[in-house]
Amino acid sequence: MAKNSTAKGKIVRRFGLNIFGNPKYDRLLKKKPAPPGEPKKGRARQSEYGRQLAEKQKVKFAYGLSERQFRNVFAKAKTLKGVTGHNMLILLERRLDNVVYRLGMASSRIQARQLVGHGHIYLNGRRVNIPSAQVKPGDEITVKPRESSKELVRRLISENNHRALTPWLSLSADDLTAKVTVLPTRDMIPTIAEEQMIVEFYSK
Repeated sequence: MAKNSTAKGKIVRRFGLNIFGNPKYDRLLKKKPAPPGEPKKGRARQSEYGRQLAEKQKVKFAYGLSERQFRNVFAKAKTLKGVTGHNMLILLERRLDNVVYRLGMASSRIQARQLVGHGHIYLNGRRVNIPSAQVKPGDEITVKPRESSKELVRRLISENNHRALTPWLSLSADDLTAKVTVLPTRDMIPTIAEEQMIVEFYSK
């Protein structure tokens, strides 16, 4: 995951939206709704380019990608059949680190990336330490058969049980086994940005 030194709280306040999904940022926005360094009276009007850039940054930061990684995802999305913006979001959702996050096995995508990178997560019975690996229907996600790994993931699932499980994944918390039941569709993906504006940004 791309390293970003900006505090997440400042990023959330800049966009006025909890792009990371952690409830603490909802509380922060209620307490400090204005962007960092700007007066409380409101947000400055943006140009069309500024709005497009902001929408792109929302998604890039949310999934923790570098600009190069994000451009590569967009380039691949353009080659696929269908709506480019929808394809882009579906490719991002199908990343293994995002799947681990969506399953509640991690509190954030950063933590999910660490779990994958450190070999705690298995895909179809094999250890996969590439966070960007793309899952497909029928894939099975399990936890490394070591008690310390299982205890860690059980604790994380318990801590994140307030999050609803996305409809294209299934999870058995008892035996720490999950499955990709279908490919995600756009209506299954929470909206954090206007993806068409991202398409317009890269089309210039």
